[in-house]
Amino acid sequence: MSGSQALRILGCMEGDQRKPSPCERMWIWNTITNPSCSIVIFTLTLALTIVYMYLKIPSSIWIHNIVPAKKTCSLFYNPKNLERKVVASIKEFGGVGDGETSNTQAFQRAIDHLKRFGDRGGSKLIVPKGRWVTGSFNLTSNFTLYLEQGAVILGSQEPTEWPVIEALPSYGRGRERSGGRHISLLHGYKVNDLVITGRNGSIDGRGRMWWEMWWNRTLQHTRGHLLELLDSDNILIYNVTFLNSPFWTIHPVYCRDVVIKDVTILAPLHAPNTDGIDPDSSSRVCIEDCYVESGDDLVAIKSGWDQYGTKMGRPSSDIIIRRLSGTTPTCSGVGIGSEMSGGIHDVIVEDLHVWDSAAGIRVKTDRGRGGYIANITITHVVMERVKIPIRFSRGSDDHPDDNWDRKAVPVINVIVISNVVGVDIKRAPLLRGLQGTGIKGVRLTNISFKGIAPQYANWHCQYVAGCSRNVFPPPCLQLKNNLSSCT
Repeated sequence: MSGSQALRILGCMEGDQRKPSPCERMWIWNTITNPSCSIVIFTLTLALTIVYMYLKIPSSIWIHNIVPAKKTCSLFYNPKNLERKVVASIKEFGGVGDGETSNTQAFQRAIDHLKRFGDRGGSKLIVPKGRWVTGSFNLTSNFTLYLEQGAVILGSQEPTEWPVIEALPSYGRGRERSGGRHISLLHGYKVNDLVITGRNGSIDGRGRMWWEMWWNRTLQHTRGHLLELLDSDNILIYNVTFLNSPFWTIHPVYCRDVVIKDVTILAPLHAPNTDGIDPDSSSRVCIEDCYVESGDDLVAIKSGWDQYGTKMGRPSSDIIIRRLSGTTPTCSGVGIGSEMSGGIHDVIVEDLHVWDSAAGIRVKTDRGRGGYIANITITHVVMERVKIPIRFSRGSDDHPDDNWDRKAVPVINVIVISNVVGVDIKRAPLLRGLQGTGIKGVRLTNISFKGIAPQYANWHCQYVAGCSRNVFPPPCLQLKNNLSSCT
């Protein structure tokens, strides 16, 4: 029955009048005050309001406020200028992207020109589609290096285009050879507000030349990194692919406020020491949504080597690693150490996925390192076909020189690991501390490793103390205390 029919039955219709009669107004009022009708009207009003908001407010704003966002630490980077005032292309400085011509001078000319605008709104260098061969070049402050889709920066195959520079003070010498070390392909020293991004362009170190020198024992100086940022802050590395680094791929050292997000790092799985990301004596480092395939650790946290790292005393701290995935047949998903003499503390690892790897989580130390490791939290980890899922190891037995302190031992306290699932795991965890110091405060909860053959199901623990709950296979005696009694 329609509303008009109902009004006629009630005797409230007054011909063809356009203005509602008192009887009509009474019917309307009774209708809208009916509870079920009120709900319908409220729902329609709310829907119209949301549609209005959608049409009037930019989507980037209402999505951010209505749709829950993933956890992020990307606010470690705080840009001075959302848009750089001066924009140029490498072609304007003589760059040729043919895969053969050297662009070392073109890149350096571009940087030398654009750095003049650092305090005048900043600058941006665009690398268009093409293959741009270059030796090492220095980056600058308030600057964006932007790689367009299809752009590839290629490392020079001339070793002289990777000059030798002095050793890091926290290492005392090159990590592989005494004396200096080759500079990284992209290098930043004391830079602030630096962005390396684009439409997923690539930086390819073409490292085979360097790997062969390592294999053939003809290497005279330590290999260079693909990207090293030294004593710098406010850094964003986003949506870029790094390929075939000669040595460690991304190395922020003595840095602060570094965000590495949506980055892909690839190297042959047999390529030596091609770590993915190595924060070193750095603080407030955010590593999120990254994928790594390499011949070494996906991420390794460091802070200096033996007496040199102890003397400098600059720890790595406040580091967040979140949604990291990848594989390494020789090393770990996340490694701490072994160069940790300046100290490492307050590290959070969340949502780690590792497969076909030697280890999932590894803490590496040695006598002579000194320093400390404290307040490490690792949670929500998935491992597949990993040899040793959790490994605390000692005895790296490598030192910068003969002056290392035989009495210096690291202090390790509070390592919390929870919510870990492993399938096709080869053997139970191996946890070995150093005599005279040990590893204390290990807390394990909700951990399950499946697929371990019975002969490899026993944990191996030495100089370790802590507690556990809901752990399979059952942990070693030193970790069987209930969490309530764990200190």
